[in-house]
Amino acid sequence: MAEYDSPWKETISLYFHDFLSFFYPSIEEDIEWKRGFEFLDTELKKIKRESETGNKAVDKLVKVWRKTGEEQWVFLHIEIQSQRKSKFKERMYIYHNRIYDRYRKSVVSIAILGDEEEDWRPSSYTRELWGCKATLEFPVVKLLDYDMEELAQNPNPLAAIVQAHRTAQIAKKDAGVGYASKLFLIKSLFERGYGREDIVQLFRLIDWFIALPKFEEEQLWQEMQTLK
Repeated sequence: MAEYDSPWKETISLYFHDFLSFFYPSIEEDIEWKRGFEFLDTELKKIKRESETGNKAVDKLVKVWRKTGEEQWVFLHIEIQSQRKSKFKERMYIYHNRIYDRYRKSVVSIAILGDEEEDWRPSSYTRELWGCKATLEFPVVKLLDYDMEELAQNPNPLAAIVQAHRTAQIAKKDAGVGYASKLFLIKSLFERGYGREDIVQLFRLIDWFIALPKFEEEQLWQEMQTLK
């Protein structure tokens, strides 16, 4: 069975700069990367309720600095499955406000939608009554929008990750494509000009995303021995 949340968490931890460059280039360009960045896992845990820990989603809170010198917090949410019934929009609104309420830090909330429903694209939340209105608009990226052939030509490590995510979804419906697609994706790592460390990390993440039957995994491993 494919797993999405754990490899995505690892991907963000390893490739946060590449992540923003790939999905949100305008944000990436406004950050002063020389100052580094900091994952605020402890701060995020303090605003998450225990009942939410089983939710199939990925949340990250990251401290960065803009080129203007201003400290900025980024709340990043990856929704793995379409959550029409789980109040996704409300959840984005609540977390955005919890972060500001507790820490009084400027926060930008962004979301990645990794589901398979083409027409599900929530990007705002509004509550209004008696002239009182509260609204949060947040930018979203839909993984379904990326063309697999174009991804194969993109050197950004996140292109390979999106390929792995989409391949896992396709293989879930058609088990016959899993082996060939996974092998093709792994071989492509050697053709994109990655260094050894990136190849090892991306291989591990792809392997995490795309689970195959044991006999196919063994066959894949034998095939991998021929690659250098």
